[in-house]
Formats: sequence, structure tokens, C-alpha cells
Amino acid sequence: MDDTQGRVVASDAGAAVSLRAVSVGEGSGARLSAVSLDMPLGARTVVIGPNGSGKTSLLHVMHGLLLPDRGEVCLCEASGPSQSLRPGSFGFVLQKPVMLARTAQGNVEHALAVVGVPRHRRAALARGALERVGLLHRADHPARLLSGGEQQRVSIARACAIQPRALLLDEPTAHLDPGAVASIERHLLSLSAAGLGLVISTHDLGQARRLGQFMVLLHRGRVEEAGPADRFFAAPASEAGRRFLAGQWLE
Repeated sequence: MDDTQGRVVASDAGAAVSLRAVSVGEGSGARLSAVSLDMPLGARTVVIGPNGSGKTSLLHVMHGLLLPDRGEVCLCEASGPSQSLRPGSFGFVLQKPVMLARTAQGNVEHALAVVGVPRHRRAALARGALERVGLLHRADHPARLLSGGEQQRVSIARACAIQPRALLLDEPTAHLDPGAVASIERHLLSLSAAGLGLVISTHDLGQARRLGQFMVLLHRGRVEEAGPADRFFAAPASEAGRRFLAGQWLE
């Protein structure tokens, strides 16, 4: 990790995260059931599906917060053999941000400390991460007194600061007002343009259309459809995809 302010680690356009027959749980209660999927890190991946479809479990397995009962998750580079994901490969952004009783900058510096960044480098990296999400002017403000949208941007800065291969965002705008949603989407697009991979779960089809380049539709822990966003929205290949886009409940 270098200490260049504002640096984003560029994802290899040919790299992908590969899930191979990943299962979590058993039988009808399985959270993920034999999921095999390649998600390109060079594209913004959006994961959609009804409540209980397995979206959060999928992101947790990718991050390593949840270990699969069967199967494996690995990183496939453009050239060379597949490799296991290392700790810190992904930054994680929760649906509802958790702020420590510190300043915005202090929250980001804490994440850097956890991954072993030397103390003398943390301030510059933290301020660079806050600048990327438009919050440098709030660096010394108590994080818990920020608005909900600002707190979520601190969470994104905190996840970016460790310079991961990609960010995993679990419904990052679910509880925010339209202005905060627009701000976060704008910053996510900027991070993506700078080369950072994004995997975003959402219930919001409008957001999926605005952000998605690669779509994954989950239902009952299984992948119903995966592919380019333009193809999915124009002509979904699966019956589940057609029903979901039409607003029909998936049984």
C-alpha cells in the first residue's frame, strides 16, 4: 500500500471473483444453494432479488464474513491460475453505517490501523479517502453527528482507504433520502471510473439501472440469471427475471 492521497487501486479489467458450487445452509433453509458465478471486477456488479433471496449472504461469503458449508470463492486474474482471496481483498459497506465515537477522519484511520498501516501514514490516507467521497471538509467533525448520508460516505471512505480490489456494498442507500442517494451514487460512479470494482446489492430497480453494468438475480439462494445489465433490462433470459422486472412476486 502506498501513501499517495486520493489513490484508487485499479481493478484488472479481466479479473473476476469466482464462486464455485457455494452453499450455505441445508435444504429448504439454505441461504445459498450451489451458487456458481463469475463476477467481473472490471464492471459494476449489481445483485438484486426479493427479501431472503441470499443477497447479503452472497456478499458475506465473498468478504469472508461467512464461510460456505461447501464450495469455494477465488480470484481469477486475466492471466495466471486462480488464487484464494486474501484478507482485505474487499472493503465492506453495511446497509446501516456503524460509526465509532471519533471524528470522520478518526473512523477512517481506525480501519487503516486494523490492517496494519503505520501510524505516520494514516492521516494522509484517511484524508485522501474522505476527499474521494466529498467529505474532506468534515474530517474533524464527530462522525456520529453527521447526517445519515454523510455517515454512509464515511463508511465508503473507510472501506476504500485500505485499498481493496473492490467494494462490497449491502443495500448502501436503503435508509436514505433521495438527495443522499443521489450523492452516494455519484461518488460510487466516480470511484468506479477511477478503477475500483463495485459489487452492490439493492432492492431498487432504478438504482440497479443507473449503476449496474453486470447483473445478478438471486431467488431462494440460487442464481436465476447473470449477465450484462443492458441485456438483462432489455430482454431478461429467465422467467424469474421477466417477473421481477414486471414487479411480480417471486414465489
